[in-house]
Amino acid sequence: MKTEQNNLKWTYLIVLSLIWGSSFILMKKALLGLTPIQVGAFRIIITAIFLLIIGFKKLLKIKKKDWYYLTLNALLGTFFPVFLFAYGIDKIDSSIASILNSFTPLNTLIFGALFFGFSFSKRQALGVFIGLVGTVMLIFKGAELHPNQDYFYAVFILIASVGYALNVNILKKYLQDVDAVGIAVANFVLLIIPAVIILWNTHYFETFKATNTNIMALVYMIVLSVFGTAIAKIMFNRLVQISTPIFSSSVTYIIPIVAVTWGVLDGEKILFTQFISGFVILFGVYLVNKSE
Repeated sequence: MKTEQNNLKWTYLIVLSLIWGSSFILMKKALLGLTPIQVGAFRIIITAIFLLIIGFKKLLKIKKKDWYYLTLNALLGTFFPVFLFAYGIDKIDSSIASILNSFTPLNTLIFGALFFGFSFSKRQALGVFIGLVGTVMLIFKGAELHPNQDYFYAVFILIASVGYALNVNILKKYLQDVDAVGIAVANFVLLIIPAVIILWNTHYFETFKATNTNIMALVYMIVLSVFGTAIAKIMFNRLVQISTPIFSSSVTYIIPIVAVTWGVLDGEKILFTQFISGFVILFGVYLVNKSE
């Protein structure tokens, strides 16, 4: 049973890396016909509709005491990050955003120790520091080599990674026994009304024109929402439950490989120095994860 569960968690990790690694380029393509705030709102709305169709009955099994943590989970792990990522990728390369997102395991370690009672080793602390150095290198070198990109928005990706880190610790400590599908459905039920209000206030429906760009943007959003959010959220919730917060968040180690590949295929330029910065980050998170 233990071997089967171990194999399952690695399967989830690899599949999630492929799905989420492809999400960055999908967001980039969707932004050709949508504003960042519309991308975030559509992502929540489409995901909520899909999850309600497949898992509405799971809501009936959720206990009243769990809704507080599900609300925190929804806000920190979904609501704020979808908008932060949309704004970030609108200003910087999607491949760079994916590398910055690999800071999530480090944040998971830090906040797990500070607020959730998890301990860490000296090796993991060293990994945190090395990851921070790599991230600073990436941001400043990117700003120097790509002055046309606003690297202030890299901060948005880092803030989102903090949200993800808090989210995974909450999942592990307080929602361990809640069904993985139920968690995902509850998250988006809580967010669908705010997302509809936000989308309505962008005047999207008043200004929409059925151009090829706008239609394809919606297609990209549907693919991103169903696979990159709905299905991936269910898988990730289950991964957290059968592994540890650090292992679960290590999905972001592999995501940059997929995202950078898509970015290069789409014409993004990744320079040698940026690769070095990325490897510094990955070495840091390797040290953090080594004791797992």
